[in-house]
Amino acid sequence: MVNNNSERTVTVRVQRFNPDVDKKPYLAEFSVHMTPDTTILDGLHQIKAEQDGSLTFRRSCRHAICGSCAMNVNGRNILVCKTPLRTQLDGQGQVTIRPLPYLPIIKDLVVDRTSFWEQYRRVKPWLVPPDDIPEKEFRVSPAEVAALNNAETCIMCGACYSACSVIGMTKQYIGPHALLKAFLRVIDPRDTIVAERLTDLAGGDGVYRCHTVFNCIDACPKNLDPTKAIEILRKLAQKRLAYEHTRRERQKSLIVK
Repeated sequence: MVNNNSERTVTVRVQRFNPDVDKKPYLAEFSVHMTPDTTILDGLHQIKAEQDGSLTFRRSCRHAICGSCAMNVNGRNILVCKTPLRTQLDGQGQVTIRPLPYLPIIKDLVVDRTSFWEQYRRVKPWLVPPDDIPEKEFRVSPAEVAALNNAETCIMCGACYSACSVIGMTKQYIGPHALLKAFLRVIDPRDTIVAERLTDLAGGDGVYRCHTVFNCIDACPKNLDPTKAIEILRKLAQKRLAYEHTRRERQKSLIVK
C-alpha cells in the first residue's frame, strides 16, 4: 500500500522466544509503516510502541558506534540502526529478523554474549607499556599509528563473532573480534608482553583454529578485515623470538624525554 507521503506498509517477521513460556523460537509477523528513511531499528521501535510492548531487543546510540543492535537480518549479521528497512525487503515486501547466531537466547532478539566477552578478556586487550614512561610522549611512526587506528575501529558488536563457523562448533575458540584486538596490541610498539601474547594466541584455540572462510569480513559493519589480522598473527607467532627482539630494539627509540 502506498500513500501520498511515499509511505508503505511492509511485513516484518521477528523471531520471538520467551524461555519462561516458549518451548522453542517462532516467527511472528507485524505490519510496519515504512518511509524511505525508516531503519530496521525504527521498525522494531514501531512494533514495540504500537503493537507489542513485550518485544525485546538491544539498542543504544543509534549511530553505529555502540554495536549493541547487531542482529541477523535475512541471514546476515548487520547493525539495524544504520540499515534502511527498504534495502532489506524481499520480493514479497518482507524482512526477517533473528538474534545473532551461535549464542544463547535470553529473550527474543537479545542474546547472552558471555563467551564473547570472556574471549575478549582472555587476550588482555589493554596496553602493557614499558616501565620507563616518558615525560612527553612515545615516538610512534605515522605508519604504526595507521595500523593501530585500523584495528581500533572495531566497535565490539559481535557480528563477526556470531558469523564465524568455528564459533558454531566451539566457544573455546578465541574468535575474530578478540584476535583483532590482540593484533592491535601485538603490533603496538609500546607493548612489552608481545612474546606472552603470541604464545597464547598460537595455542589450540587461537590463530591456527581459524578456517579462513571470511565470514567475519562479510559481517563486519566497519569493513574491517579480522582474517588478515589473524594471518599476520600466525606469521608473527612462527617467529616469536625474533619479533620479541625487534620489539625490544624498537622501544629504545620510543621514548621522548
